[in-house]
Order: sequence, then structure tokens, then C-alpha cells
Amino acid sequence: MTDIDTGLNVWRMTSNHNRMIEIQADRSTPRDGPVEIAYYGSSAFRITSPKGVSVMIDPWRNHPSRRWDWYFHDFPVTATDIGASTHAHFDHDALHRLDAHVLLDRLIGRYTFSDMTLFGLADKHETDSSCALYDYRKIYEKFQGVRIEPPDNPRSWDHCLIVVETGGMRIVHWGDNRHDPPPEIREALGRIDVALLPVDDSQHVMGFAMTEHIIETLRPHVVIPHHYYIWDVLQRQSTLQSAEPWVDTREVVEKLAGPRRTYAIKDIRHLDRAVHFFGDHVAFDKETWFRDGR
Repeated sequence: MTDIDTGLNVWRMTSNHNRMIEIQADRSTPRDGPVEIAYYGSSAFRITSPKGVSVMIDPWRNHPSRRWDWYFHDFPVTATDIGASTHAHFDHDALHRLDAHVLLDRLIGRYTFSDMTLFGLADKHETDSSCALYDYRKIYEKFQGVRIEPPDNPRSWDHCLIVVETGGMRIVHWGDNRHDPPPEIREALGRIDVALLPVDDSQHVMGFAMTEHIIETLRPHVVIPHHYYIWDVLQRQSTLQSAEPWVDTREVVEKLAGPRRTYAIKDIRHLDRAVHFFGDHVAFDKETWFRDGR
């Protein structure tokens, strides 16, 4: 065995799932209650249910080739009950950086534990780069000989929309999904209360008009941007830019004072496409991570 770091590294962790044994013994009926959304930079969010069950979606890392680094370091090893990834791109799939009891890589179908359900819908990554700073579709074809457009795209350009159902709330993590999925996907998504959408001023994943199309289609109570530049987490060579210019164009905006926000469905029902923006706040100790590389 020459490379012990190949594959998942759970076997090296000292934690165990005694906590999950305790939670699964609780047979009380799930009810509406406070749901915490914590932002970890890039597209990573940890959502915690009223009973305390947590899911981390889309933890990030640097590209394994190490030819170009987006982040100053890889995602800090972080505890969560469930880890999930929307697609197989390095800035979304660092499940090995989670101290998690359950891993759901590109979930298609339904997973339920305690008062949390994750619903995954198979779709495709956005490939319309017409608004981006560079045409990544052409770059892939020119230098890698790969056509990324559906339906014959390689696996890494497949995508799964993930809906988290908890506390009487439905939260969609859009990841990098295409902005115009087929009507049957929209129908299957159903009611969405909170939408986590990729937004940055370089229009890297999708153009602003495409983001607007999603918002007008879903009409969520709250929109939370992600996948944007944070000066002391991402490096400039990522080409990402801030989401703040877009945020400043919106009618209803709350610029959050920290990396966590608690939501209750009764408190957001009156909101109509309000934007809640975490800015440069992330829910880990940036100074320690930056200094120690972990």
C-alpha cells in the first residue's frame, strides 16, 4: 500500500456515530422551528435542522493537479452529520474534508434522517459561458478535446439540484446547475422558500439575466448568493469577483453581520425575493486556517 491518502480518509478519524444513534432513537414528530444556514465560502453551506441535524453542501478544495490554486488552502476539516455534493468539480466536491457520519455524493432521489430530508434531482451543469470573462466551453474543447454541452457531456458536467426540507422550509442549493432545466425539473422542485444561487460580477457560472430567470421562476422568499470572490479565502487567479455589485442592484437586501443566519418559515413568509448577503463572512476561523493551512 504505497499511497494511504488515496480515496476517503474516514478510517483515519477518531470520531464515531454515537451521536447519530442517539438522534435516530428520538421518535418525536418533526415540527416547524428555527433552521440555521451557515456560509463557509465559495458554494459551501451548512444547514442545521430544528433538532440539530446538520448537512454541509459543496465543500471546496484546490484542483488536484495543483496546476492552479483557487484557494489559499483546502477546505478546513469540519464536523457535520451529513455531507453532500452537487457535482464533481473541485470547488464543490471535497467530501473527504468533512468529519461526517453520512456522505451523499451527487444525490439523486430522497434521503431522510430525523427532521431533515434531502431531495436530489439529476440535471446538468450550466454550459452557457456567453456572459463570462472567458469562454470556458471553448477552452475545454480546444485544450482538452471535450465537449461539455449536454446530453453527451462527461460526468463532471452532470449536476444534481439539492433541496433540503426541514423546519417546514424548503431550501434549494442550486450549485452550478443550468439556469433553464426542463419543465419537469421545475415541477419536481416544487415550492422553494430559500434559494442559494451562484452570483459574482464576472458572471462565471451564469449571466445575471440567467440568475434573474431562476429567481423569477422560483419566486423564493429569500435569495442567498454564493460562488463569489472573498479576498482572504480565494486567490485572484480563480477569476471570480465580488457579488456585491449585483447585490446592490436588488430592491430588498439584508447584508448580514456574520456567517450564520437563523430562519423560521413564519418569519420569512412575507418576504418576496429578498436578498440576504453573507459578504466576506465565513463560518470558520480564517486566521487559523490561513496561518496553519488547515
